[in-house]
Amino acid sequence: MTAPMRLAPVIQPYAWGSPTAFPELFGTPATGEPQAEMWMGAHPAAPSTVGGVPLTELIARDPLGMAGASGPGLPYLLKVLAVAGPLSLQVHPTAEQARAGFAREEAAGVPIGDPARTYRDPFPKPEMVCALTPFHGLCGFRAPDEAADLLESLDIPETGRWVETLRARPAGEALREVFQDMLGDASKDAREAVEHALTGAPSRGGSDPAGGLAVYAELARAYPGDPGVAAALLLNHVRLQPGEAIFLGAGVPHAYLGGVGVEIMANSDNVLRCGLTGKHRDVPELMRIVDFTPAPPHRVRPSADDGRHGYHPPATQFALVRHDLAEGAAHTVPGGVPQILLCTGGHAVAGGLALGPGESAFVPANAPELPLTGEGTVFRALPGG
Repeated sequence: MTAPMRLAPVIQPYAWGSPTAFPELFGTPATGEPQAEMWMGAHPAAPSTVGGVPLTELIARDPLGMAGASGPGLPYLLKVLAVAGPLSLQVHPTAEQARAGFAREEAAGVPIGDPARTYRDPFPKPEMVCALTPFHGLCGFRAPDEAADLLESLDIPETGRWVETLRARPAGEALREVFQDMLGDASKDAREAVEHALTGAPSRGGSDPAGGLAVYAELARAYPGDPGVAAALLLNHVRLQPGEAIFLGAGVPHAYLGGVGVEIMANSDNVLRCGLTGKHRDVPELMRIVDFTPAPPHRVRPSADDGRHGYHPPATQFALVRHDLAEGAAHTVPGGVPQILLCTGGHAVAGGLALGPGESAFVPANAPELPLTGEGTVFRALPGG
């Protein structure tokens, strides 16, 4: 097959998802339940289908024609996230860490489907999210002095040792020590004091003049008693407007908090969690792979060329192009690589296949260059370079 193939995505009903975002944006049926993620790709856990056939099976039948040099499978997974509540505080491993961790758990005989399994495949999981609506989350560590200032603004004695460490020790060392202490059992009383101060923050008048605590107060209300609430205070809060994107590499702690965005990532399911979740937490392993270098969020500035906006993060597995289609103007879908097209608004026609909001198509590697026309927005996922 060399023509675009319509994909049927998989909707994941995770508890943090929105019951209304996908129906409102894409006109899809509402179920009354949360709809958190729309998966488009060939992930073994939830592959998209073409005419009822899993995309994984179609690729397995013709790896070279379908996936090309990127094979034997797709190197990326495309999603739309509809975030109505906080995701877990998490990190992803490097390629070397993923291989070693997967081999270790395989040797120990931990089943892939075990909820306590940490490494479900031997691959890294870098990711990038591009906002469709105003979007925000936590991403990477603040500078220690900034984190100390935020903790001091709570005006409680229980944060004193953390503040002192953040101001007195080298940056990475200080963040590691405080982060680990915040997650440990010995800090339960201090975490409770932080949670109490945060949930009372709106009534404390001028102690939070810039509103810097408001997002953390929401976490405290959403996850009472969770160690991740205090640890989140060490992380940058980032806001994205539609079209803006951030990249998250290995070891960068993060948690998305709200909004709708297109996410693309390596085709992996390796997630290590330490808070803001009821799922399995592997704090010792997470502490081993976290990058404690303070840095602002890695924003990906798109290149722009006549309605084409290319997002090219430092990842070999994926890149993303946004096509803003105008009536009468033709774009092209290059041949030679496996691609997924996703229409997020308006309408488009790719190689004769019509796409409306929320509809997607797979373009195999052996497809020729195709015309892309219409009036709307199409995201094109492809391997990185």
